[in-house]
Amino acid sequence: MKLKKILTLAISIATLGTSLAQTKPITLEDIWQDGTFAPKGIQSIRSMKDGQHYCVLTMRGIDKYSYATGEKVGTVCNFAGPSAQKKAKPLPPMESYAFSADESLILLSTGFEPIYRHSGVSDYYIYRVADQSFTLISTEGKQRLTAFSPDGTKVAFVRDNNLYWMDIATLEEHAITTDGKLNEIIYGTTDWVYEEEFSITRGFQWSPDSKNIAYYRFDESKVKEYNMQTWGGLYPEDYKYKYPKAGEDNSKVELWTYNLEKKVGTPVAKTDEKKWEYIPRFMWTPSGTLTYMLMNRLQNHMQILTNQGTMLYEEQCDTYVDVPETWKFITVGKGKKAQEQMLITSEKDGYNHIYLYNMQGTLVKQVTSGEWEVCDVTGIDVDNQRLYYTSREHGAINKSLFVIGFDGKKKQCLNHKDLYAIHGADGYSVTKSGPYITGTYNATFSNGCKYYICTYSNANMPPAYTLHDASGKLVKVLQDNSELNKKMAEYSTKHKQFGNFTTSTGTLLNCYTIKPANFDPNKKYPVLVYVYGGPGNQQVNNSYGYSDYYWYHMLAQQGYVVFCFDGRGTGGRGAAFKKQTYKDLGRMECEDAIEAARWLGRQSWVDKERLGIWGWSFGGYLSTLSLFKGNDVFKSAIAVAPVTTWRYYDNIYTERFLARPQDNAKGYDNNSPLNFADQLKGNYLLIHGTGDDNVHFQNALDLITALERADKQFEMRVYPNKNHSIYGGNTRLNLYKYMTDFILRKL
Repeated sequence: MKLKKILTLAISIATLGTSLAQTKPITLEDIWQDGTFAPKGIQSIRSMKDGQHYCVLTMRGIDKYSYATGEKVGTVCNFAGPSAQKKAKPLPPMESYAFSADESLILLSTGFEPIYRHSGVSDYYIYRVADQSFTLISTEGKQRLTAFSPDGTKVAFVRDNNLYWMDIATLEEHAITTDGKLNEIIYGTTDWVYEEEFSITRGFQWSPDSKNIAYYRFDESKVKEYNMQTWGGLYPEDYKYKYPKAGEDNSKVELWTYNLEKKVGTPVAKTDEKKWEYIPRFMWTPSGTLTYMLMNRLQNHMQILTNQGTMLYEEQCDTYVDVPETWKFITVGKGKKAQEQMLITSEKDGYNHIYLYNMQGTLVKQVTSGEWEVCDVTGIDVDNQRLYYTSREHGAINKSLFVIGFDGKKKQCLNHKDLYAIHGADGYSVTKSGPYITGTYNATFSNGCKYYICTYSNANMPPAYTLHDASGKLVKVLQDNSELNKKMAEYSTKHKQFGNFTTSTGTLLNCYTIKPANFDPNKKYPVLVYVYGGPGNQQVNNSYGYSDYYWYHMLAQQGYVVFCFDGRGTGGRGAAFKKQTYKDLGRMECEDAIEAARWLGRQSWVDKERLGIWGWSFGGYLSTLSLFKGNDVFKSAIAVAPVTTWRYYDNIYTERFLARPQDNAKGYDNNSPLNFADQLKGNYLLIHGTGDDNVHFQNALDLITALERADKQFEMRVYPNKNHSIYGGNTRLNLYKYMTDFILRKL
């Protein structure tokens, strides 16, 4: 089936929606319990070595498909096959997989148990393709981050804060480190704050020849502990972990290498309080050179060096330098002319773009340029010297797919061209930019980049998975989510509309609106504003919105308008727009939220006496501050897991945007909701989990104290032992029932 046919079907479905006698009501059970609106996807796509086949993880096993046709050609691992049935105990459900270099072995993980939000421990099995056997690689306890060596003869892993390697043939473990200790010394992985703010958990890497392992050593013994109580037993238990708050001490970090033959560890780099506070990344080049990134405490100075001392890259800024989204080493040229080069993304010209440097640290080429942002480098075709990337070239709310030469020439957009407009009951249509359809594109490439699987969605269309060759030609539609498209029409969704408005300061801000299906411009509607607003974040995106999308449509069915905007400091519009909130976090963001409310109040269809605002995390901080400061425009606010003072938040995030509290006390205090509690006039709902290891429950408790001192009334719900995401069991359903009830009562 061609993509055009699928979207023609979507048109007919949307047309059907307009003729339905009665729109089906959306319930919270539909969203959070029954999975009524859950889109179908393709899980864990892995290209095989030949670049002609890919694999997909299912509940039954790992299936093999042809890139040329998109058809299933076999099963490489059957979780319920004869070998699995011979085991004394049935195999548990497998959660992830990885191939060895020659694809004769598959590493499988199961039984994941979280440690923090982005990390945990698992059991790992080795599956031998030749004899279809499963072997649990260790009975000494669950492991973390287990990974094959490049030659496929070994694995390395972390257990109990120590790093190990294992010979697969003998299953003999070898300890690389032995002094790892909870809340003191960590090897091979990262501490809480590196995981949360630098997005790095795997703290070891094999060298290309499989003879060495590079790894982190964290000494967090001097980092102060945060203590959370866990509830449920006769007496609560204490859970303590290291959390460096703004202005406080960090872990001392070192980078080491270990030689497996010599059994010797060698230090490579370490943090230095006087100059370098962080080592946020390290990487082996294809030829076996170890490279690493250094960053100072204020995160406005970054260097990349080799273990021989060559500086490959340096960047400084008056505000802050982000850890690059893409940092890779590639081979440019062929034969005797082949040479390694470093590919990196940077905002140094004002927008995030792709650069190539040689191994002497000299700029070779700025590959992309323009007043738009590169999002991701999705594929690198070394043989044909081409890069595939996604960017905001078709507007900040869109994410498009492109291919370009290493030399910056022959750029081509790979967005769909044959997508028909999808007309819903409200007249919504997919917009075009030139000959291309806009929306949000992501791509997963085959080994060698001869094929890719594209995931496309827009604001009112769930993801469609399509298979293409390197030129962008459609091979096959893999999943169109047509059933969900039909449901969306039956429930009369597809009402998210994009626009913008100009503030009194002359700033144009992007926004979206979700109105009732039977919207009457002559009536006046209450409006719920959704905010996040954190640095570099974007909420106004032309992409599928998942669960909250349907909650907003449920509210629209009950007569509410939902409005969202991206204010100053958010992403997608260049470094200057993003970094203007530096050292003054919260002021501009709150001003823009109040400006949005005033703008809404001037619209003929808005009941300006019934304006509400809600948000989660940074959004909870912003909704709280906006209700307090904007007490003349907002009637009600919901804050889920809000920061109430940046002094309580972790130092990597907070100091990046505010510097240290010792040096910028006003930046921390001038926009703290704690200092504006006496200005509360409307209805306020505060929600927090006691097990939140990210934004501590301490934030809520201090705000409660401030509100009580000011003799202010408010509502609150506490979720015992729940973390920052507040989920598990019936928790999300319960949470959204309470928020919905609050909106119906107070807005």
